[in-house]
Amino acid sequence: MTRRWPALWLACFTALGSSAHAAEPAAESAAERAAHPATTPPPPFAWESSEPLIRPPAGADQLFGVKDPSIVFHDNRYHVFFTTAGAGGWGLAYTSFADWKDAPQAPIFMLDKSPIGPGYRAAPQVFYFAPQKLWYLIYQGGDPMYSTTTNVADPRSWTAPKPFYAAVPDNVKDDKGQAGWLDFWIICDERKCHLFFTNDNGSFFRAETSIEQFPRGFSTPVVAMKERREDLFEASNTYRIEGTGQYLTLVEAMRADGRYFRAWLADRLEGEWRPLPGSDMNLFAGASNLKFKGRVWSEGVSHGEMVRAGIDQTLTIDPCKPLQFLYQGLDMVPGKKYEYIELPYRLGLITATGRNAISDLCKR
Repeated sequence: MTRRWPALWLACFTALGSSAHAAEPAAESAAERAAHPATTPPPPFAWESSEPLIRPPAGADQLFGVKDPSIVFHDNRYHVFFTTAGAGGWGLAYTSFADWKDAPQAPIFMLDKSPIGPGYRAAPQVFYFAPQKLWYLIYQGGDPMYSTTTNVADPRSWTAPKPFYAAVPDNVKDDKGQAGWLDFWIICDERKCHLFFTNDNGSFFRAETSIEQFPRGFSTPVVAMKERREDLFEASNTYRIEGTGQYLTLVEAMRADGRYFRAWLADRLEGEWRPLPGSDMNLFAGASNLKFKGRVWSEGVSHGEMVRAGIDQTLTIDPCKPLQFLYQGLDMVPGKKYEYIELPYRLGLITATGRNAISDLCKR
């Protein structure tokens, strides 16, 4: 999320402390994991966070934060797209590096210098759509937009924005007739491409089109899940779990110790979504199960994306490898007051430690 509910965002951090960070469980070997019967409940997730890896460039005084990352690993490099928050508003940027240790020094390219152009752009998602041999960058420009390229490594090559919908569907408008959708996410199975998004008011939506029609022909969105606003807020991201026939959805929620992600499983992208077992509120990642390699620089885990096993539209993750999630963390100066757009978001990487509900799905 990049522009709504500033009071709520700030309120989430007023009572924060570092005492809630969980200790790292002992790592478990493949043999030990296999010894657990399938009926044994998985333990809660545990994560370890890096230091901030991507931040506004030195000397960029008018750029306050970097947010909402999307990431692919292609041609032996990570390619990261993200939102920038600055004095001029919200925009998109790109960086690339071969190894995480190189991320802090990697140059940042502002995508308003490409045909994507200036203006409100936020919350990107990147993937390779194999049927068309095209890279897609999905983002919000108010409504869901997309650009394409044949070369993800050339940030100047993206096409001008195009909308997915000719008009805002009536069922995503609020009581004042304004569009209430954000954080758009696309994932495809063998037959369809599915568009997921949230509305900052407890609703998780899904629309669909055929593989052949994509990116055109999306249906009227339907509500896939509905909960309390604070328990199903925004920044959804959905993945295919390799070798399992299952899908994982993460949605950001909020509570007193900061933003956190909840997790659900389904056998197909049309749902029904089942809470992932193992912890209260199907917790995936947040302050209570996160420790840091260095200083505690962020309370909570906010808008991010998994490091995927591939690059294509299936958005596949490998349950046999430790999960990694690139996230936005809030690196605030204690006692300092911020306007919403000035919040000092930075991007860091969390890595799962020990056994969990996703690693238990590994068949190898």
